[in-house]
Amino acid sequence: MKQNIRNIDPRKGFTLLEVLIAMFILTVAILALVSVTVTVIKGNASNKMVTTATTLAKDQLETLKNDSLRDDAGFNSIATTNWAVVSGFPQYERRWTVTTITGNTACTAAGAPSACCKGAGTGNCPDRKNVTMEVRWSLQGSNHNVTLKSILIKK
Repeated sequence: MKQNIRNIDPRKGFTLLEVLIAMFILTVAILALVSVTVTVIKGNASNKMVTTATTLAKDQLETLKNDSLRDDAGFNSIATTNWAVVSGFPQYERRWTVTTITGNTACTAAGAPSACCKGAGTGNCPDRKNVTMEVRWSLQGSNHNVTLKSILIKK
């Protein structure tokens, strides 16, 4: 019961043109998905770098906070540093800037009046320091950085 090609109904099946159009649409869809996938992978790599930099900044800030709570010597030894490569993370550099809080800055920065800013609100607050922690790195030729700020209070 073989059918002769001449006896096949032309309304059944696909023409070559229909198959080519379907293949073209499928190819465009696959290329779009590949493009989206590449973008997502790059975004994930960038997010990982930001998360790592934030963690490095937070860890060092916590170390400085612990030093300031340990004793007067620990608090007094906290000073500004230059950019340095982070140990174990060669693509990251970190530095921190330490300044003594002056005048009314302590009142507004801490959110509540402190002993050193009551009254006239002038002069230095020797028991408080502003710390700005910065971590920087390069990714695909562009520079990025994370900055965290905190106030250290002497024990």
